Amino acid sequence: MNGQELSAALRSGRRVYGTAVLSTSARWPKVVQKLGLDFVFIDTEHTPIDREQLAWMCQTYDALGMAPLVRIPAPDPYQACVALDGGAKGVIAPYVETVQEVQALRGAVKLRPLKGRRLRQALAGEADLPADLAAYLDRWNTGNILIINIESRPALEALDDILAVPQLDAVLIGPHDLSISLGLPEQYRHPLFDETIKTIIRKARQHQVGVGIHFSTGRDQEIEWAKTGANFIVHSSDLTLFSQALAADLAVMKEALGAASLPAGQHGEDII
Repeated sequence: MNGQELSAALRSGRRVYGTAVLSTSARWPKVVQKLGLDFVFIDTEHTPIDREQLAWMCQTYDALGMAPLVRIPAPDPYQACVALDGGAKGVIAPYVETVQEVQALRGAVKLRPLKGRRLRQALAGEADLPADLAAYLDRWNTGNILIINIESRPALEALDDILAVPQLDAVLIGPHDLSISLGLPEQYRHPLFDETIKTIIRKARQHQVGVGIHFSTGRDQEIEWAKTGANFIVHSSDLTLFSQALAADLAVMKEALGAASLPAGQHGEDII
């Protein structure tokens, strides 16, 4: 998908599928392309990817038909512009808790290159943009996607107002941080945690805003939440899936070979 297609799908409620990509290997995009994903989630909040690497990744995944969505290190409009300048089709802002933060990010993602006092006035509704300028900004930013992380109690308390901000495409739930903020660390099957997720899903869809959760610990829960309305499916990551698959294969091999005797004169530590 390109950015425009992904934005429309998120708002309409159509399910879209992707995963987090941590590998910066030049061979990796072609491998990922075979999976039929709509987008890739590139995290620069917790992953040491520099600006040049990020631009290369964004340009490559976009060329291969998978919209690159970049989580920036902080809910900072300048960081959002850096990601977009590098080729990101969407920005995911971490740990957003206020309408003011969403509005500032909206200015960076949806109204660039307007800046400064003129931008602040437009965002505050204090000044209307001339028709020619409004049309220009709309063309300039077509396909740019604005997504925010919902990860805390304060974000939940402000959720209705956050979801009412114009041009917000989707919210992405951060399960680990949210569980901590709720006082339920990693208790993802706790009734309060589950009900909180379903409340976010319900409210987001009421506002025609896409909604998902970046989850790696249980497909059944992801499926259940998708059936209640989540349509932004961000399943696991390349690193997690690699480690899970390798651990499973090695467990089978070790069980099958554990009781077998080694050839005479050889010891386990000598075999490579």
